[in-house]
Amino acid sequence: MAGIETMAREPRIYIVDDDAAVRDSLQLLLTSAGYDQVVAYPSGLTFLGESKPQTGDCLLLDVQMPDIGGLELQNELKRRATELAVIIMTGHADVPIAVRAMKAGAADFIEKPFSDMELLGAVGKALAAAAETSREHEQASETLRRAQTLTAREREVFEAMISGRPNKVIAHDLGISQRTVEIHRARVMDKMEATNLSTLVRWAMAAQIVAKRD
Repeated sequence: MAGIETMAREPRIYIVDDDAAVRDSLQLLLTSAGYDQVVAYPSGLTFLGESKPQTGDCLLLDVQMPDIGGLELQNELKRRATELAVIIMTGHADVPIAVRAMKAGAADFIEKPFSDMELLGAVGKALAAAAETSREHEQASETLRRAQTLTAREREVFEAMISGRPNKVIAHDLGISQRTVEIHRARVMDKMEATNLSTLVRWAMAAQIVAKRD
């Protein structure tokens, strides 16, 4: 198995805007477009207190709100390590703030008034990017779990493999035969469920597994 199998999860779209008319219209538009999980909040504080966003979800966030502004809310989510796709909704005068939000990790920003197609297009792209991020996180977690099943010797060979050392060098460094290295390599590939070395290296990098220095 080259990757992990994941159950499809319906992404949730959050709307945070203090304008009730905007919240209602966006919720109607999104549900009409086929998004079943759409939840709206009148303020950033309410959102922080009541929602439980997950990686793969999307947040439509107004910049100017009375209790906590969009940029402040985004920073708070980042502080909490809450990763979701943020789309900033802004008026023309607030574009500099939106640019700051983009630099802080927002997926996109759209200027009011925006068309239905523009909004739906932004949401579609943001959800696609968020889904990819979710898959990457799941793969990283699975890689770490599989790495824990390795024996101490297999872990040494694994780290040598992802650092690019050939069998001859690994054998010399560990004081074992090349044939023994080959056996351990095969076991590592089997336990990590990687089809080739490049895949194993990519997964290790994504999971931030770093080979120990001699």
